[in-house]
Amino acid sequence: MRSAERLLIALLLAACASRPAPFDRAKLREIDAAVDGAIAARRLPGGVIWIEHDGSVHHRAYGNRAIVPERERMTEDTIFDAASITKVVATTPSIWLLIERGKIDLDAPVSRYLPELHGGWRGEMTIRHLLTHTSGLRPDLDLDQPWSGDDTAIRLALEEMPENRPGFVFRYSDINFELLGEIVKRVSGMPLDQFAAKEIFEPLGMNDTSFHPHDVGRVAPTEQVRGVVHDPTARRMGGVAGHAGLFTTAHDLAQYARMIMTGGAPIFRAGTIRAMTAVVSPANVAVRRAGGWDIDSAYSRPRGDLFPIGSFGHTGFTGGFLWIDPSSRTFYVFLSNRVHPDGKGSVLALQQQLGTLVAESIHLSGAPAPWPALSVRSPSVGFVTTGGNAFNGIDVLHASHYAVIRGMRIGVITNQSGIDRAGNPTIDLLRSAPGVTVVEIFAPEHGVRGEIDEPFGDTTDPISGLPVYSLYGPRKQPTAEQLAAIDAVVFDVQDVGTRFYTYVSRLGSAMEAAAQARKKVIVLDRVNPIGGIAIEGPLPDTEATFTAYHAVPVRHGMTVGELAKMIAAERHLDVDLEVIAVRNWTRDQWQDEAGLPWVNPSPNMRSLTEAALYPGIGLLESAVSVGRGTPTPFELVGAPYVDGAALARAMSSLRLPGVWFEAARFTPDASVHKDERCEGVRIVVMNRKTLRPVRTGLALATALHRLYGARFPLEQVAPLLRSRRVLDAIVEGKSLDQVVGIYTADEAAFARRRESYLIYR
Repeated sequence: MRSAERLLIALLLAACASRPAPFDRAKLREIDAAVDGAIAARRLPGGVIWIEHDGSVHHRAYGNRAIVPERERMTEDTIFDAASITKVVATTPSIWLLIERGKIDLDAPVSRYLPELHGGWRGEMTIRHLLTHTSGLRPDLDLDQPWSGDDTAIRLALEEMPENRPGFVFRYSDINFELLGEIVKRVSGMPLDQFAAKEIFEPLGMNDTSFHPHDVGRVAPTEQVRGVVHDPTARRMGGVAGHAGLFTTAHDLAQYARMIMTGGAPIFRAGTIRAMTAVVSPANVAVRRAGGWDIDSAYSRPRGDLFPIGSFGHTGFTGGFLWIDPSSRTFYVFLSNRVHPDGKGSVLALQQQLGTLVAESIHLSGAPAPWPALSVRSPSVGFVTTGGNAFNGIDVLHASHYAVIRGMRIGVITNQSGIDRAGNPTIDLLRSAPGVTVVEIFAPEHGVRGEIDEPFGDTTDPISGLPVYSLYGPRKQPTAEQLAAIDAVVFDVQDVGTRFYTYVSRLGSAMEAAAQARKKVIVLDRVNPIGGIAIEGPLPDTEATFTAYHAVPVRHGMTVGELAKMIAAERHLDVDLEVIAVRNWTRDQWQDEAGLPWVNPSPNMRSLTEAALYPGIGLLESAVSVGRGTPTPFELVGAPYVDGAALARAMSSLRLPGVWFEAARFTPDASVHKDERCEGVRIVVMNRKTLRPVRTGLALATALHRLYGARFPLEQVAPLLRSRRVLDAIVEGKSLDQVVGIYTADEAAFARRRESYLIYR
């Protein structure tokens, strides 16, 4: 072999060696473990995954296709009930083909195609509203009464009146797509199943995709039904509906996703695909949806932690989901029949887990810039929950058709944490509610978007155009003039169960002002995110302050609604107070256990872990760095003079419940010791239910005082702790048990005192 040839071969081998493998094999093994673990936990009987990245493909079947009446192994060619994936594989592309052909206008009123849809807000609904679930229609047709037939379903859908004005809020609604399926039928002259087969499935070679599967033996049963659509509404409609009814395989969905990701040929023009998959939900709606696809909502779990906002996909009730990220040239499909055999399975946690692992398997280590440009309102909602079914006050108010506030002019105290289960801001729900007039917004600390870490002035909400009055500046409560313009004040802000978290202070001040102005106060209650059982810490021994508005322990275990009742009674406020109570919550549940999404209620409160630590670690934040200005505030404690290893040993020796300590080094870029190299400890929560955060915070204060004396400014703990007795005990060198013992009587007394104000058991 000539030297030139050898050199060329060497260069080619070097180039291949330097190119990363298409998939990280270790991450693929983690994907296998995640699916196998979910199967072992009986969350699903089995499933099929298909991952495609830049031309490379990985696919595999797991577990069983059926468990009863006998076991059948899962195969990669298993046909699944796609449930709501029907929306984006049959109905959405059919609508967009008709848009591309000039037969449908995205912003035309729905009544142009369905003339029966008229009267009231129905006349304002557009095709865009239906595609983005912003029509205001409720989630589904009434199934309490017997009915059957496609014609009956469409007649019932056409009689529906929007619960909110179209274009204001996101509410996932099957009725939207039932109407879209009917529009396809009327505009094209063909039923949806025939149109989709002719125009989409057959050209793409999706031979196993149809509304009536031809090979029932390969169909994965849902509960104990095989080859018949699981969705009850679609079943009553004869199996063909715009929202559900499609059966398909992972291979066929991969064919479809590949067409979408590569520009649309041979079905669409490239411009149509761009329009279909970009954000088209109204700009004033917080939840972001494409023209049929999900982008950023309660259903976006398959995006995981790394795929960017701007990637898109959809989930299905029976256990399937797909996600497409054109920016990394990746898509993945996972199909399962998690409802087999008894309807009790769940893939919610698996959706999030697989999204992250798939991104990691293609070497995506950080989310790229959002694709494409997005609208201005972004609540940063995290929807990872553990399956509870609680409803906060705003959801309960909506379910009552806003009965309490109908006919009222209202002012709203809220911020970004005031959302419903779907992520819609309370302010948008209220200003689109029938018979309700929102006049003004009052913003607590951190502002109406929760992004400000200093006092701020009045402004105007850029989306609603409503005036926003600051309650975190010279003015601490609504003025008489502001209250004169309204009938009631509505409060909806997420508290974190800690006395010195200031939102309850603003609630109390507003109640005082409302009592003087003879105005009603309506509290839309929210769960206590760290549970409603544990009480911990001393009662304040000083007069009320901004961070200690009412005499409660540091961790009080109450909701804002319960606190409002206590404040009104114990401060003798003659206020017309009404609490819209949470439904389906028990005091032992944390927020994720209640099935409710997490929103950062303030800039440095970024997770439930940080909320769990906050009652104790927050006490120290004026004395040392508690991680403000790092990615994990309240999970770090340190200072430039601290020996991290020594502090970790001292804390670990105490064997505090639910928590562990490890030495850490960090440089905060905000707050105490900003831009200074700190040593200290990282706090690892091992068991949040046994964690005692106030005990943990006081243990750190005791250890820092013992190890570093005057260099640790213990007196800086006083403004938030508000207990001279406890601080003096630390100064005197008493043991941690002795320090904690000082306030056990406070805890017992408060437990008795709060009993009459508790709403939930």
